[in-house]
Amino acid sequence: MRVEIWSDINCPWCYIGKARFEKALERFPHREDVEIVHRSFELDPTAPAEARPVVPLIAAKYGIGLDRAEAAEQGIAASARDEGLTYRTEGRDAANSFDMHRLLHFAEEHGRRAQLLDVLYRANFADERSAFAPGRLLELAVEAGLDAGAAAHVLADRTAYADAVREDEATASAMGATGVPFFVFDRRLGVSGAQPPATFTAALEQAWDSRVPVPLLTGADTTAESCGPDGCALP
Repeated sequence: MRVEIWSDINCPWCYIGKARFEKALERFPHREDVEIVHRSFELDPTAPAEARPVVPLIAAKYGIGLDRAEAAEQGIAASARDEGLTYRTEGRDAANSFDMHRLLHFAEEHGRRAQLLDVLYRANFADERSAFAPGRLLELAVEAGLDAGAAAHVLADRTAYADAVREDEATASAMGATGVPFFVFDRRLGVSGAQPPATFTAALEQAWDSRVPVPLLTGADTTAESCGPDGCALP
């Protein structure tokens, strides 16, 4: 069985949703027969390359004060910590993620996509140093086990793997995905948002047993937290 996961490094609910899904997968009796494929999705393709502080971005996005934006970040951090994840609420920033997605496709060719994805999530949500600092992405690529020279060549060529990123995004759009995380099981069952592990368990079981196309998991919480073009769900 194949599970495709569309996500963006800028999306905190993707970070949390990945951990919740992995908890469900760990308990799934057929987990050795499940292929995980990570797909690209940019929450804001127009975002500038220069990093900007997250809290003011949240405040501007939702038209709320900085205090409420900070409280929202604290709420997301609490959800992350419930899953055993580190989440830094102060000094975090965001920027255009296109180069990250291009590098993830390069990493896939070398069997290191999962490793790079974990490194990028940790760098963006847990590390003190920004994932978007100059030269940082190349450092993270090497940390994930990629060759420094080859990774630098990919980053220098803005066309490298660009089509692969756009193809992932076009596929998500064709499936009706408007936000992430978005999980698709054998192209027959879709689960949107950072659902609880129990929901992912039900999805794995239903997808494994089902031979009839089903658009959405019956009983899933359609309001589960996710991130979309208009922003991320606030606690």
